Amino acid sequence: MRTLMISKNDSGQRLDKFLSKRFKTMPKSLMYKYLRTKYIKLNGKKTQPDVFLNEGDVLTFYIKDEFFNEQKSYDFLKAGKELSIVYEDENIILLDKKVGVITHQDSRYDTDTLNLRVLRYLYEKGEYDPDTDKAFTPALCNRIDRNTGGIVIAAKNAEALRIMNQKIRDREIEKYYLCAVKGTPKPPHAILKAYHIKNEANKTVTIYDKQKEGTKEIITEYYVIDASPALSLCEVLLHTGRTHQIRAHMAHIGHPLLGDEKYGDRKLNAAFEMKRQALYAYKLKFCFTTEAGCLEALNGRSFEVNEVWFAKDKKLSIRKPPN
Repeated sequence: MRTLMISKNDSGQRLDKFLSKRFKTMPKSLMYKYLRTKYIKLNGKKTQPDVFLNEGDVLTFYIKDEFFNEQKSYDFLKAGKELSIVYEDENIILLDKKVGVITHQDSRYDTDTLNLRVLRYLYEKGEYDPDTDKAFTPALCNRIDRNTGGIVIAAKNAEALRIMNQKIRDREIEKYYLCAVKGTPKPPHAILKAYHIKNEANKTVTIYDKQKEGTKEIITEYYVIDASPALSLCEVLLHTGRTHQIRAHMAHIGHPLLGDEKYGDRKLNAAFEMKRQALYAYKLKFCFTTEAGCLEALNGRSFEVNEVWFAKDKKLSIRKPPN
């Protein structure tokens, strides 16, 4: 006989769904037989497959040990340990993702990504156990391109993930970026509106001043922080979040990002010997307008990265091409 107590992350789901995740090698027909014959009990009593689990419920098992002794192999233990943590509490982690780090696994990168580093970190801290947390895996709430650095949010529990995803979807989190652009945008502060369409074939976007079929409105707000004849440092606040929005929109108004090979000025990039775009998601501000549950303490707070590779103290570090 073995017992298992339902955790907060495992609660709120059907019993049969939980059992399927917990015992991957157990045939479903056998699982339902165990429930019918009381080889699996809930709080000491016979139960039904469609009952919903609550935190603190106790499951009792009179089943073969082989289902408990499944061989485990965790991909996240192959990931690197390096993490730059901006903030952490019992619900979330704010991470400073460095340029070159992949956020999620794909067909090319499956062993050392930011989400796997987070799992390893929490596992080694004792805050995540794949053997018991079958219904939930800590997850990243937002993505940042490989060639862009900045703050990525990781949720430690199911409630935090659900709430944070809602806040991001409803735009209750302000995302600020630093970028170095060609020339000096005028006026020094503006809220730009345009129309955006993505070309799936070549993975680029096009910006138009007027609405066309298939386009979506974009709103980009910028502030010039520091200016020089060749380059300016700008802070950008996204009011919409479209693919390559900052890069394409700033290029559209004649001020492409330094180092941007897709939308930028290649002669400028070559002059500065820049092979990566000068763009960083350096600050988040939590501006909740709806209930935030376990994340309520974050409301009104802002967090930012202390050092951005192309800027120092929000002053442009590169003012003229190297000799």
